[in-house]
Amino acid sequence: MKRRHFLFGSLASAIAACRRDRRPRLNVYNWSAYVAPDTIPNFEKEFGVRVRYVTYESNEEMLAQVITGNSGWDIVFPTHNRVPPMSAMGLLAPLDHARMKNLGHLEPQFQSPSWDRGLEWCVPYMWFGTGIAFNRSVAPAPNTWADLWSPRFKGRLTMLDDPEDVIGASLMKLGLPFGSTDPAELDRARRELFQQKPLVRAYLNAEVRDQLVSGDVLAAQLWSTTAAQALDVAPSLDFAFPAEGYPLYCDCAVILRESRRRELAHEFLDYLLRPPVSAAIAQSTLTATANAGGRALLPDKLRNSAALYPAPDVLRRGEWPGTLPPAAQRLRDRIWTEVKAA
Repeated sequence: MKRRHFLFGSLASAIAACRRDRRPRLNVYNWSAYVAPDTIPNFEKEFGVRVRYVTYESNEEMLAQVITGNSGWDIVFPTHNRVPPMSAMGLLAPLDHARMKNLGHLEPQFQSPSWDRGLEWCVPYMWFGTGIAFNRSVAPAPNTWADLWSPRFKGRLTMLDDPEDVIGASLMKLGLPFGSTDPAELDRARRELFQQKPLVRAYLNAEVRDQLVSGDVLAAQLWSTTAAQALDVAPSLDFAFPAEGYPLYCDCAVILRESRRRELAHEFLDYLLRPPVSAAIAQSTLTATANAGGRALLPDKLRNSAALYPAPDVLRRGEWPGTLPPAAQRLRDRIWTEVKAA
């Protein structure tokens, strides 16, 4: 009798599992720490679906999977200057605006961005800039890229482990364009980075946050979102967008052309555009939302953060880097390899 109950119970469990498996499944591939704890569970519950949610740490990691056009992912989140080449390569599905009633909640600057004027391919999600995080004990406070070449920071300075940002900072220090493709200008930037190398403790991304908080690192080239997370726990820290100018980035949600669940994918993008959902994500992750309705719901401290939402005069110094030609990208990659190996 017990065996029969066990068999019937197992059969019932198997049937239930099969039924669960028949729910529509959406496959979402996103940057790490980019949703609130309840973002995905709430979507699954409301729409009666399953979400396979996996994270990555770089555009290159994401592109390596989706470039084949047979990755199994429905939605990914490339940085803005990856959207045009992904579209040109036929990797993206056009967006159906009729299915996204919440698009109007986007900030004005993201309703027609330079990289996708009609939002034909992407929905701006979160944005940030690159600047300098520093300890308030440092006097005078660093406010230019040139300050990161000062001997006073020797051994207590980090730069990002990111060739676009590091080479770009070196170019801007020289008064040259962040996105320069000129070999002579890039060689000048390379030489500047070799001069700076003895001062640099390490090339680090988010990992430097704890070293800043502890005081081991006095100054760091850092993304504003990571800096905001450090400032939140350490009042001894501050953040500046350099006077020479700085890059701005926007991570965007896109639907892959290979997706067989485009209707559900549109539902997910529209869900992310809801102001309460956007606000919950921004508050949980301490990131800057591209959603005006969501920002309006944030606590004053977060909504008015100078690191996350630069004032208009500071924002004017920023620029949105475009997509580099392949030859220039190869040259930059070679420079970066040489600098890291030196």
